[in-house]
Amino acid sequence: MKKTTTTTVVSHKTQVVSHQSTVISHQAIVANPKSKILNPKSKIAIRKPSPVRPFSHSLFFFLVLITLLTPASAQTAYITNWGDSTISVINIATNTVTDTITVGKGPVGVSVSLDGSKVYIANFNSNTVSIINSATNTVSATIAVGNGPVGICVSPDGSKVYVTNEGDSSVSVINSANNTVSDTIAVGKWAYGIAVSPDGSKVYVVNQGDNTISVINTATNTVSTTITVGSLPIGIIVSPDGNNVYVANQDDSTVSVINTATNIVTATITVGNVPFGIYVSPDGSKVYVTNWDDNTVSVINTVTNTVSSTITVGNGPSGICVTPDGTKIYVANEGDNTVNVVSTATNTVSDTIEVGSDPVAFGNFISTYSSGIAPQGMVAAGIEVFPNPASDKLTVTSQQSVVISIEIFNLLGERVYQSLVNSHQSLVNSHSLSGVSPTTNVPVTNAPLTINVKDFPNGVYMVKVKTEKGVEVKKFIKE
Repeated sequence: MKKTTTTTVVSHKTQVVSHQSTVISHQAIVANPKSKILNPKSKIAIRKPSPVRPFSHSLFFFLVLITLLTPASAQTAYITNWGDSTISVINIATNTVTDTITVGKGPVGVSVSLDGSKVYIANFNSNTVSIINSATNTVSATIAVGNGPVGICVSPDGSKVYVTNEGDSSVSVINSANNTVSDTIAVGKWAYGIAVSPDGSKVYVVNQGDNTISVINTATNTVSTTITVGSLPIGIIVSPDGNNVYVANQDDSTVSVINTATNIVTATITVGNVPFGIYVSPDGSKVYVTNWDDNTVSVINTVTNTVSSTITVGNGPSGICVTPDGTKIYVANEGDNTVNVVSTATNTVSDTIEVGSDPVAFGNFISTYSSGIAPQGMVAAGIEVFPNPASDKLTVTSQQSVVISIEIFNLLGERVYQSLVNSHQSLVNSHSLSGVSPTTNVPVTNAPLTINVKDFPNGVYMVKVKTEKGVEVKKFIKE
């Protein structure tokens, strides 16, 4: 098929002409007969010197959220609905939509912070990022970024948010402490998908216009290298161990596998027609890819780099995310306004959820816990964890209630530490823990508990502290 460099889109009220970006309104008509629109009724088209595609899931994020850290009621999926500028909030335990949040125009990208307290939304038509407070499901701030924001991801420590701006081929760096853009980084042509390494040192950006990946050094906010991949790349994800990057290439229906140590493509895997969103299982053994044009999900075995299974889903599958326990996949189907729930044990659709108009969910859209979780009717326990970052010792204090147990999890959801306080308030340790007498019968309310983390590998961890008033989850960085 002949490729075009300009796509003209005409809606019932507005005509938009752009060599870079096309937005189709509810009753839009594509005026260029040589542009391939995969779904004639799609509200989103990617205008490039190649077939036009709908917006997709790409990114990033590797960020594996930890299901073990919280009750099922806290597990939530945030689905960006491009067509009606809303977010559908899904309770993962019941697979029901519990809330609908209005955000900016044309929301595409989504990324949940590691502590679950914030959800960042890239609004393509508003050139903004909406920040959702997950405790109230309300927009707490709106930040102006570049032209046509699409992909978005949060750094592991939560301090930075990275946003791809397709219209001006750049990445906006947001300081999450003050919600301002602290830097803008020029990357390749038509920046789209984005992902961050587990240690936060690198950000990988998909450049659709020149078929490359820009590797950003986050210490300097500069592009350190550029890697050539397949034709019209879009979705991207980093493996949990940080050793590999997986890129979905739309035009040649492949996935490129990049070795992060050498920045070389080590394998190219053929998947379904027009791969779009891409995500990795918590244990890194499988990669899941949505294929927009044939309504399937390809399951890749990462040991052999081959497709081990193909799953039929809804119409125009776009964004995809895996639950932190690895048991379920959620797939946003842009073509029929649904989200499919897929069992990873059987590779079959177990449930279908109706959401808003043109769901895209481009990014890591599942949150499995939030800071300060407490049973209904109770307050959080006032837990403090310090120093943070920690290198040798980590201290946990509870100012308001009695500690029952402390657990620490890594980003794969693996419990690496556990200490229990029995019914007589004596301490039962699975690792060394000081600060409480092992024979005391006195409640531990204000006693500092010191944990030896010297032998922990460097990285991001979650501390789950259970008290008589509830459960709190705190993040700490070991360095």
